[in-house]
Amino acid sequence: MSTATEEHTHSFQAEVRQLLDIVIHSLYTDKEIFVRELVSNASDALEKMRLKQLTEKDVFEADRELEIAITVDEEAKTLTIADSGIGMNKEELVENLGTIAHSGTKAFLEKMKDGGTDADVIGQFGVGFYSAFMAADHVEVASHSWEKDSTGNTWSSDGATGYSIDENPDAQRGCSITVHLKDDMDEFSKVARIKAILEKYSNFVSFPIKLNDEHINKVEALWLKNKKDITDEQYTEFYKFTSHSFDDPRHTMHFSADAPLSIHALLFTPTENTEQFGMGQMEAGVSLYCRKVLIDAKPEKLLPEWLRFLRGVIDSEDLPLNISRESMQDSALVQKLNKLITKRYLKFLEKEAKNEPEKFLDFYQKFGRFLKEGIATSYEHQEQLAGLLRFESSLEDKGTQTNFAQYIDRAKEEQENIYYLTGQSRDAIENGPYLEAFKARGLEVCFFTEAVDQYVLEALPEFKGKKLVSADRAEIDLEDVAAEGKELSKKDSKNLIKFLEEELTDRIGYVESSGRLVDSPVAALTPKEAPNAQMRAMMQAMGQDMPSVKATLEINTRHNVIHGLSKLIESDTDTAKLIAQQLTDNALLSAGLLENTHQMSSRMNQLIEKLVK
Repeated sequence: MSTATEEHTHSFQAEVRQLLDIVIHSLYTDKEIFVRELVSNASDALEKMRLKQLTEKDVFEADRELEIAITVDEEAKTLTIADSGIGMNKEELVENLGTIAHSGTKAFLEKMKDGGTDADVIGQFGVGFYSAFMAADHVEVASHSWEKDSTGNTWSSDGATGYSIDENPDAQRGCSITVHLKDDMDEFSKVARIKAILEKYSNFVSFPIKLNDEHINKVEALWLKNKKDITDEQYTEFYKFTSHSFDDPRHTMHFSADAPLSIHALLFTPTENTEQFGMGQMEAGVSLYCRKVLIDAKPEKLLPEWLRFLRGVIDSEDLPLNISRESMQDSALVQKLNKLITKRYLKFLEKEAKNEPEKFLDFYQKFGRFLKEGIATSYEHQEQLAGLLRFESSLEDKGTQTNFAQYIDRAKEEQENIYYLTGQSRDAIENGPYLEAFKARGLEVCFFTEAVDQYVLEALPEFKGKKLVSADRAEIDLEDVAAEGKELSKKDSKNLIKFLEEELTDRIGYVESSGRLVDSPVAALTPKEAPNAQMRAMMQAMGQDMPSVKATLEINTRHNVIHGLSKLIESDTDTAKLIAQQLTDNALLSAGLLENTHQMSSRMNQLIEKLVK
């Protein structure tokens, strides 16, 4: 500090003392934040100076380079952050650092009294400046205004008793803030510690930041540049730098918007989904910035949970932040950002799926489960997400993927439903009893084979006005079609149904003659209100109690097995009962509702024994 030629001692206004007490003792949760605040203020001062150079001719030290110079002295326990920005004259030092006139202090304190802290203070030299006293015994600010006829001054304070202002003829343009550290804060006088803080929060500040003459912020804020001026190699390098990854990005989405919010976003889809490798749930990887200053590396609710695989940066000048910039206060704004970015990304995927279908299918194989998670948890995005689902179907060759939009284009004009079946594999679905009725009527059925699919489809009631209906449900009403074979007489059908209902009363809800079955003798249909096979398997895996389910047993009265069973009722009742139970076992097994396979094996052995006698 230069020798004072004139000294003026002042007391802090009461509001400033109150603010200092809040900042030092309770507002900031992490002491290192003060470095970010001071660097951010320095950057704002430099930006104002750059504008002055465009409009003013007489500028003090006009040739001085616009930069931030940071010096640490471990022996002296000091940290100095100097900028060559717009600077302050004596009156501005008083106004900005000692009173409430321009610092935002009064507005902030009023918010605090009302239970809120959402004053937008980014760029206001004053409130953020006070955070230095968390780590400082006292602070000195040497400053000279950009105006040539101004004089230099040094503002000095211990943050408690008041402040003094001394004339300083050696002060350079801008502000040089020297933080004299408390004994227990000497970590901030170490080069490595300050470098880590700068790389964490201030990597993308527009002006050079030099720490003990080492240039720190060499990475450009690509999200603010024109896409035409950025190469693929630059995008890849930026992705690796911001996400700490070694792979190349699969997708790059770079956009800016002025309405309804001012946003600059640069988002990447990784090549691999690490969750597939059993590495645990991925953490959110999109950082939030405001004018190139990091606000939150992992902001909550900025994006929905199911987009946690995305990496990159979102920068918005419209963010109302609390005094420490550690959380966003306006939840409505967070929701707007969430919706806007999510919709943009889904539109990006829609375009990708249309223009590069093979590339999209590769993405879907790796990240499709995230989209399915979104369907189950984000109602407002369901239709967009559902349009991105890919699956096989009964009208497509094995291995060929289709989607709901194509299904609707192929559907019959009067068809109101989208039919689907879930199972362990396509072969398992095609060999089951449920598909044949739809194939016989020329109705396409979607095949879903992942364990999570049933849960997802239960959460998705419709798509483009078409209801999604599981093809194994009892309530489906299908039109009659011509079928081979002679039906049982009404009398024989009635007797058989009565026999089966009496014999199977503990296992089946009711029995009815089916018009849907073609090749199978029987089928067990799940009631609408009951979970189907895959849902029950998921519930069982999660340790949930299994609800008791009594399926509807449909019989194909044209099938030879049913004809034979009808005759056995009169001629060999015991064998008829065994066959009835075995057919029911087969049907329940196909429906995923058979819980006791031991009894099935026992009955099968009894039938074999009868045949080999």
